Amino acid sequence: MINRLRHLALRSIRHKLIFASIVCIVVPAVISLIVYNGLSREAVKRQAVSNARDSLQLVAGSVTNLLSSKLNIANYIQVNSGLNTYFKQVASGNEEKDPYRRFTDANRVLEQLDSLTVVGEQTYVTVLLTNGAYYMNYSVSDYNPPDLTRQPWFRQMKELRGLESYWTGPERTVYVQDQADHPYQLSIARSLRLANSEIYGYVVVSWVEDQVSGIFDRLSKGNRVLMVDSAGTIVSGPAGQIGRKFAYVDLNEGTKPYSIERIDGEKFLVVEQEIPMNGWHLVLMQPYQDAIVDLNAIFSKVFLFEMISFFVFLLLLIVLVRRFTTPLVRLGKVTNAVQRGNLDVRSGVAGNDEIGRLGLLFDQMLDRVKEMIAEVSDHQARKRRAELKMLQAQIHPHFLFNVLNSIRMKVMKRGDPESAKMIGSLSVLLRMTISREDDEILLHEEIDLISHYVALMNLRQKEEAVLQLDIDPEAFLIKVPRFFLQPLVENAMIHGLSRQAGTISIRAVTEAERIILTVADDGAGTEEERRQELMRILNGAAYEAEPSPSSGSFSGIGLPNVAERMNMMFGDGFKACVNSGPGAGTVIEMHIPRKEGLRDV
Repeated sequence: MINRLRHLALRSIRHKLIFASIVCIVVPAVISLIVYNGLSREAVKRQAVSNARDSLQLVAGSVTNLLSSKLNIANYIQVNSGLNTYFKQVASGNEEKDPYRRFTDANRVLEQLDSLTVVGEQTYVTVLLTNGAYYMNYSVSDYNPPDLTRQPWFRQMKELRGLESYWTGPERTVYVQDQADHPYQLSIARSLRLANSEIYGYVVVSWVEDQVSGIFDRLSKGNRVLMVDSAGTIVSGPAGQIGRKFAYVDLNEGTKPYSIERIDGEKFLVVEQEIPMNGWHLVLMQPYQDAIVDLNAIFSKVFLFEMISFFVFLLLLIVLVRRFTTPLVRLGKVTNAVQRGNLDVRSGVAGNDEIGRLGLLFDQMLDRVKEMIAEVSDHQARKRRAELKMLQAQIHPHFLFNVLNSIRMKVMKRGDPESAKMIGSLSVLLRMTISREDDEILLHEEIDLISHYVALMNLRQKEEAVLQLDIDPEAFLIKVPRFFLQPLVENAMIHGLSRQAGTISIRAVTEAERIILTVADDGAGTEEERRQELMRILNGAAYEAEPSPSSGSFSGIGLPNVAERMNMMFGDGFKACVNSGPGAGTVIEMHIPRKEGLRDV
């Protein structure tokens, strides 16, 4: 089975490219079709909801304007000082005694009530006082105003305060002239109160329900629109549904943007919007099939186009891949010939693309291989001769140390211990410089080396420099780069003390997270510009090439190299600062992090 699978496996790069290309085309195409279908359906649904909301917004604006106009009539009557003064006088029995004046005052009130409803559709306005007096803009033959007190909602008028209104919802039309053509009416009621909150009258503004449903018919574009109260009862809509419960919208949810409901066997897109002035809601129902386009037809066309494009581009891809890979096949055959040992074969592939350059470079490589085969033997022979000469010229370092120790012993036997001590110091420094390969040593080893170095430097000077040490015992355990103090001490002796007598002090203080190492001299100090330059060097801002051993430095390293090595060892935790001034000496203070430098003991 495994052998059969290996036989069926793609061995040719040409076939692998074709297979990979097909996969790279098919998989994205299938995924794109699936994603396109899903996104298209969601996008169309969102657009349908947006369109429905726009339509409902238009209807809501007109309905709100209509209801606001009715509410404004009640507001006008309640806040108009002239009308309120007159109604209070009549209710209290303090109206004019003169019959003619009483008639003209009443007539003036009726004219104002008529003027409130001159523009627009018919609106019935009734002012009913507690003493039985009433004023209205319609005939008593249409409706007897005192009959309002027998309405079931009238007793709730006593609970109203200030500008609170009571919206009655749908009722059978009571006005005779509209009963035949307009079966339902809507009303808004207000109570009129004295300063002590005692009711002295009521204002009722009524209008036929058709005024609202007429707006639905004009602006809903064939959609079904209803107006329901906070309890879900249909307030306005088709005549056969007014007064019924509408169970397809939960007005208590409040946050659901839309829903898709099945009503009478048909799916509808249902959106709703609240009318802020009375808590009623407008509900728009749009047939779902009318709200969305026929996505199946669009998807079928897109799928057919994708399949035709796939096969056309697949054939084109196979042709192009075979053409592009022909030079690779030829290079493969040449490689097999070279593997068998034939270095005279050449591919002959040329061109301006990568494969052409690969063929040209491959042929040039074969030419170079033949040349290198001849060069390798000569190179190896010369290398062996050079290694032999180098071994012959090399002197083992221990031989030098042993010779220096022998000289030191002879000098000491002749009674010159000072010179013997200097030779011993030189031997220690040479041993540290030549034989040690590790770059990190403990601080106490570095202090020992500096002591020997100062002793040797004092031989070269007329006056000796004094080295003072003040090192915390715990600081001796920190690991530091080898010879990192030597350039600082050399600077102090040559530039700070000018090879004259003086004091160089090295102090190490241990803190919780760092060790502060200070190198100070009491020499001539330096100018501010030079101090700034030293600050930049010690903080790694100005790196210079290593000086050669002939530059006067014993170890052959300078301040930039010390800064570089300290930063490499301790990272950003290492900081240095320079304090100096003309005639004030120089103090170099280095902050070394403990967690980087201390070893476990």
